[in-house]
Amino acid sequence: MAWAAGWHRWLFLTLFVAFGLRLGLALAVQYEVSKTPGRLCLISGDAEGYWELAGKVAAGEAYSIYDPPRRLLRMPGFPALLALPRLVFGDNPFAARLLLVVVGTLACGLTYWLGYELSGHAVGLLAAIYTAVSPTMALFSVLFLSETAFAATMLASLIAAARFLRKCEQATSDPPTVGHAVAVGGLAGLATYMRPTWLLVGPGLAMLTLMTGRSSLGQRTILAGIICLSLAVVLFPWTARNAALTGHWIPTTLWVGPSLYDGLNPTATGDSDMEFFEQDRLLLSMSEYEMDREYRRRAWKFAAENPARVISLALVKQSRYWSPAPNTPQFRHPLIHLVAWLSFAPLMIFALIGVWQTRNDPYLIILTAGPVLYFAALHLLFVGSLRYRLPAEFPLSVLAAVGMVRLFAGSRAAQHASSPSSQVLLN
Repeated sequence: MAWAAGWHRWLFLTLFVAFGLRLGLALAVQYEVSKTPGRLCLISGDAEGYWELAGKVAAGEAYSIYDPPRRLLRMPGFPALLALPRLVFGDNPFAARLLLVVVGTLACGLTYWLGYELSGHAVGLLAAIYTAVSPTMALFSVLFLSETAFAATMLASLIAAARFLRKCEQATSDPPTVGHAVAVGGLAGLATYMRPTWLLVGPGLAMLTLMTGRSSLGQRTILAGIICLSLAVVLFPWTARNAALTGHWIPTTLWVGPSLYDGLNPTATGDSDMEFFEQDRLLLSMSEYEMDREYRRRAWKFAAENPARVISLALVKQSRYWSPAPNTPQFRHPLIHLVAWLSFAPLMIFALIGVWQTRNDPYLIILTAGPVLYFAALHLLFVGSLRYRLPAEFPLSVLAAVGMVRLFAGSRAAQHASSPSSQVLLN
């Protein structure tokens, strides 16, 4: 009990540091943006859209933005989160940042929980420490962008998946229950409300359930079906709303087409430039559904006609995706890049060590390295940016912590075995 209490004290201290660092950054960011009247965030663009949608949610108005209205532009999870402080404090950006400080701290705690589920207290604590003090994670926690809120819900779904898959391995002694499967699908649905790309993870975990585990095929089929059903039930209110508006059952958004064309068009650079959307003005003559399908058609047509260009763009997108430092101009100061490199390089080095150390534990690798590789694959087509990698660094830090703990444990064991006292005992 004393040993466990020690871990709890270190975890409390880690979360206290995470909260304090994020609170300080919230004050600094709010001070910086308040210097310019009307400015909302350090990184303009999506933040203003999220804030406006949050205002619509708080006021009970139609969930749409811009003119012509885009009613299926963003998933409602993050705007609904930002709407909570607006309901209480009104149009107060700093109050919203305080809520995001709490969410960012919660993400650090959930990282600990995932590490504990997969490999014990030490791994969970090391991973939580990294996420607490990571400059990039701390800064993005207080911006009006969905990365950290998505990371928190994603981690919750991965924790449920870790517990479920471990029970699938031990089906003869401690089998998974319907409740475990419901938690996996339901929490995957919650994460999808924050970021639509997580939609495919629920069916992916269901497929993994079918292919692995010690229970019968029939039992695995039932559990896999429950995962998918739970995901569908959680997303049903949003999907039904979209069907009523568009006549089509859309579980996520109608922004895939423009986003895909943003990454695959004759003037694409790997960075986002939606100027074409304002120039084309397709929504003046098309519905949102038709516009989405038209941009998908244009993107795939460009890809089919320019395969070499698609490959070169994919390389550029990956360089942006894996870049240690933010790609935006305001973050190109040499000191910022140095700090980003010093933060990111150890994460990747120890994560690679962790892959080798856990090569016989596919579940751990899938749940920790899987997200960052999954997003990397998506952004071979869509534009690349550190922003899209950042949520996946939370579970990746668990893999890095595994590499660090096992490397250190192996080094200590080797030193002990080579010590004179050990040789005497061995002889």
